[in-house]
Amino acid sequence: MKRIAVLTSGGDAPGMNAAVRAVVRTAIYNNMEVFGIRYGYAGLLKEDFIKMELGSVGDLIHRGGTFLYTARCMEFYEEETQKRAAEILRKHEIDGLVVIGGDGSYRGAMKLTNLGVPCIGIPATIDNDIFGTEFTIGFDTAINTVLDAVDKIRDTASSHERTYVIEVMGRDCGDIAAWAGVATGAETVIVPNVPYDINDTVKKLQRGRARGKQYSIILVAEGAGSATDIGKQIEELTGFDTRVTILGHVQRGGSPTAKDRVLASEFGSYAVQLLLAGKKGRAIGIEQNRIIDYAFEEALKKTNQQGDKLSILCDQLSI
Repeated sequence: MKRIAVLTSGGDAPGMNAAVRAVVRTAIYNNMEVFGIRYGYAGLLKEDFIKMELGSVGDLIHRGGTFLYTARCMEFYEEETQKRAAEILRKHEIDGLVVIGGDGSYRGAMKLTNLGVPCIGIPATIDNDIFGTEFTIGFDTAINTVLDAVDKIRDTASSHERTYVIEVMGRDCGDIAAWAGVATGAETVIVPNVPYDINDTVKKLQRGRARGKQYSIILVAEGAGSATDIGKQIEELTGFDTRVTILGHVQRGGSPTAKDRVLASEFGSYAVQLLLAGKKGRAIGIEQNRIIDYAFEEALKKTNQQGDKLSILCDQLSI
């Protein structure tokens, strides 16, 4: 293992730069050459390779996003494209590839591994939806961003005695909504895979109003329904002044938290160590505060649903 490459793919997540930094410097520490591939798999197909030195990743650990850039590449789902990508990596004498991203990125890495290119996956997605790891890079920063936003919305909600329905990211996984819901003391958290009845929410809001509670916060994961529709239903059924806020892509940005920086650094270093040990087709994760690795097939088996239990806890604590 003399020459490796690293790319970031899919949606950006705070901490990606810290992970790339760890890959580059661990590789150089072990006397390996390392190349960055810009724009993910799309850049790989265009042979957008840049030689990385120690200084290439300086002053990056605190920055959100990814300095290598990222892009969606639907073309990579085609078998012939995957074969061409493997040939490009062999042409550049790349002995191993570190892929930083979510499940779509993992699928591409698994295909390349099957074509003879050793790949290691680092989970980086704010949704925290990768199966087999308790946390992904970017998740902690995202929930703290939501926490800050909801705390600010709470100020105006209490001032105007309103109900606020706040939509956060989470297509198939409700971890952002669930964690932020418990942390902010939300009245209701609505997530995918947990049955939801608008009438239960209405009754809870009415009980709160009867005991003197003048405002309420409801968090909705985008994959569980439209906050706009839910807000309209609540206002029609209760008569309470209701507002809707969709946080959107603000959740992806910002300087990564200490937890995300450390996690990304550990994951990046471990990825290089796995390649040096001759491992391939492995996803990296954390379980009970221990860094682990497991097969891509296991990571892609199903979606992480850790937040389901927390959404139930939130419901119990907001009686």
